[in-house]
Amino acid sequence: MRTNRLATGAGAIAMTVTLAACGANAGGGAEGDDGQNEQGEAPLGSVGVILPETSSSSRWEGFDKPMLEEALRAEGFDPDVQNAQGEVQKFSTLADGMIARGVEVLIIASINSEVGSTVAAEANNAGIPTIDYDRLNLGGSSDYYVSFDNVRVGELQGEGMAQALEGQDGAEVVEIEGAPTDNNATLFHEGQRNVLQPLYDSGELELVRSEPIDNWDNQRGGTIFEQVLTANGGSVDGVVAANDGLAGAVITVLRKNGLAGTVPVTGQDATPAGLRRILRGDQYMTVFKPVKKEAEATAKLAAALAEGDTAAADELAGDVTEDPEGDREVASVLLEPHLITRDNVKRVVDEGYVDASDLCVDDLVDDCEELGIS
Repeated sequence: MRTNRLATGAGAIAMTVTLAACGANAGGGAEGDDGQNEQGEAPLGSVGVILPETSSSSRWEGFDKPMLEEALRAEGFDPDVQNAQGEVQKFSTLADGMIARGVEVLIIASINSEVGSTVAAEANNAGIPTIDYDRLNLGGSSDYYVSFDNVRVGELQGEGMAQALEGQDGAEVVEIEGAPTDNNATLFHEGQRNVLQPLYDSGELELVRSEPIDNWDNQRGGTIFEQVLTANGGSVDGVVAANDGLAGAVITVLRKNGLAGTVPVTGQDATPAGLRRILRGDQYMTVFKPVKKEAEATAKLAAALAEGDTAAADELAGDVTEDPEGDREVASVLLEPHLITRDNVKRVVDEGYVDASDLCVDDLVDDCEELGIS
C-alpha cells in the first residue's frame, strides 16, 4: 500500500501503480458493448460526472469526457458527464440536479476543494456515494479518490528541467505554477522541488521567482511571466510551467522576445498543442497521463459502489492518500505518469491518445517522418 501525502513537504518519490490496480474494462453478462442490456437499459442506472473547466487544458473535453463515458457505459451505467466551465455556481447547480435525479454514484473533478467538499457532503446526505476524480477535495468526505501520482508528475517536470539545463551552472529558472486552490497544483510543486530544491541550494540552478496562477488562467500566466522576464533583464534559462496551457502562454512571450526554442519549458497533459510545440523545439517536455486508465479505474470503482460492494471497492483502491485538512486517509487509485520529450512523442500516438494527423501538420511532416510517427 502506498501513502500519498497532500500539501506537505513529504519529499519521498512515490512508487508507481501498475495497471493491474484498475484492470481492463469489459462489459459483463448479457450486456452489449455499450453496457446496456437487451432492452436498452443501463443495469446500474445513472452516474453523474462533473468536470471542472475547459479553459486551462483541453484534456477535460478531449480525453476525460469521452473516455469516462465509454468506460462507464462498459460497466453498465448511463453516464451524464457535464462540465462546469470554471464556474463554482454552475458546478453546484449541476451537482444539485444530479443529486435530485438520484444518480447511483457522483464523480467529481472539482474546481476547488471548497465546492467539491460541499457537493460531496450533499450527495452523501442523500445516500449517494462520491468519488473524487483527479483532484482530491481537502477536508471533504468522499471515501475514494482516483488520480495519477501527482507528486511524481511534478518530479518528472523537475527531472525534465534538470536534464535540459544540465551543465549550465547558475542557470536561472522561473516557476509558473497552477492554481493555489487546486491541491494537485500543490502536489506538482512539491514534486518539482523534490528534484530542483537541491539544485537551487547548491547553486547549480538559480530560482528567479515562483508564481502560482489563479484558476490556471493561461492569459494571466503569460502576463505574469512577461513581468518576471522583464524584471530579470529580459532573459531566463528555463521555465517550469505546470501544464501545457501555461507552457503555451510562456512560449508566446518567449517568441515575442526572440527566445522561443532557446529556453526549455516544461508542461503536462500531453495535449496536441503541447506535443506540436515539443516537435518544433519550443517546449522541452510534457507529462503523459493515460487518462483511459484513470477513467477505467473510476468506472470499475463506481460499479462496485453502485452494487454496494465496498470490499471490491477497497480492493480496487489499494493506495492511501492523506488529507491533512480532514485529518483522514482516503482509499485511492494512484496511476503512473510518464515523461515525454521529442524522442518519445510517438508513444502518445501509439497508445491512441492523439492522432498523428493532429501532430504531423505543415512544418512538422518531416519531424514526424524522422520519429516514425504516422
